[in-house]
Amino acid sequence: MTIPRATGLALVATLSGAAASGNPIDQVRPDAPELAPYGPLPIGVQTLEVTMPDRVDVLNVSEGVIPRYDRPLTLEVWYPAAEGTEQGGTYTAMLRDGATEVTLTGRAARDAAPATGTRYPLVIISHGYPGNRFLMSHLGENLASKGYVTVSIDHTDSLYSDQAAFGSTLYNRPLDQAFVLDHMAGLGGPIGDIIDADNTGVVGYSMGGYGALIFGGAGVTQASTEFSWGAPNGLLEVHLEQSESHEALMDPRVKAIIAIGPWGNNAGFWDASGVADLRVPTLLMAGSDDDVSVYDAMRAFFTAAAGTDRHLLTFDYANHNAAAPMPAPKESWEPVEGLEFVPFEHYADAVWDTTRMNNIAQHFATAFFGMHLKGEGEKAEYLELVPNAADGIVAVDDAGTPTEDHTYWRGFAPRTAKGLRFETLPKGQ
Repeated sequence: MTIPRATGLALVATLSGAAASGNPIDQVRPDAPELAPYGPLPIGVQTLEVTMPDRVDVLNVSEGVIPRYDRPLTLEVWYPAAEGTEQGGTYTAMLRDGATEVTLTGRAARDAAPATGTRYPLVIISHGYPGNRFLMSHLGENLASKGYVTVSIDHTDSLYSDQAAFGSTLYNRPLDQAFVLDHMAGLGGPIGDIIDADNTGVVGYSMGGYGALIFGGAGVTQASTEFSWGAPNGLLEVHLEQSESHEALMDPRVKAIIAIGPWGNNAGFWDASGVADLRVPTLLMAGSDDDVSVYDAMRAFFTAAAGTDRHLLTFDYANHNAAAPMPAPKESWEPVEGLEFVPFEHYADAVWDTTRMNNIAQHFATAFFGMHLKGEGEKAEYLELVPNAADGIVAVDDAGTPTEDHTYWRGFAPRTAKGLRFETLPKGQ
């Protein structure tokens, strides 16, 4: 069931007026890499309320009793809008404390008429624990402007406002992602008419990345299904590596995954065989100082996932907030009641500028999804890079054209790739 909802975003007259009134999610710095800027298409946005019928009610499971319920999800859907759509609007989002509402500004027009005549690949966006559907709204808008329909999920029991037992997130995250793919593939109306769900990408941050990797083939260990702090009553066995239930979750429509700071390998949720079962081309993004998902654990996943082509983008010295979260709302800069930390810490990194990281993520997502979801083979050049950007050589002729000695990262101006590493391993290696 789908119910359009028009609350949460009010149109404004100009982008400059929007930027002055709230917290912009759509900034592109002058030093952003080549593919980061917004594309040529105007953007529309809708909020949908959907229901997953007859699901396990993880929060109320007890020994021998597994109740079921209709699981609600809220979705934010960005899409290419009809030509001439006036751009600019505001979103009402919840701050990390789960109580304070904040205003975000962006480029999408609420309930704008979709473009017609073209079908666009689908990208599913899945936040961390806790989070909400606006945490990666910068990427949702940006990709929509380049010819994608993007849908960001409010994961019940994982939100700032309803954060509940971790076991629900462990069990539900890949199932939510799979349901949303089916739902969007079957969506009727003008938006449904422009969705090409046969070419779907998944973006997951932290626990969203955990879910995306399971959805992409990496089944979990038997030991992880028995953790006392995990999913109760062995429910996580539904995602057990090489089990029939996990194999049934796989979906050939998923052509590419971006996992940003994915949690799980640091806590024993995968072993070598489970990691090797990942079968969807994957781009991992991580901070070298991540102490939540633990960088060494994410890197170990990257090196062991020989079942598919994969990349690892590393932000040197960044922690767990690398690349994914939107810029910290101005309201987050002050302490709030109910949190032991200033909420700013949930969004920001101590070393890297958030907008800078967002722009880099937008650049690589554009190249990676362009290759795998749109068949844009020329985008491969943006992923064929010297592993350590600091080793790249700038060599251009008098006209500024790169010579054969030029090895600096494609799409990055001189000096602007410093602090980044990009590694690639092909399937079977």
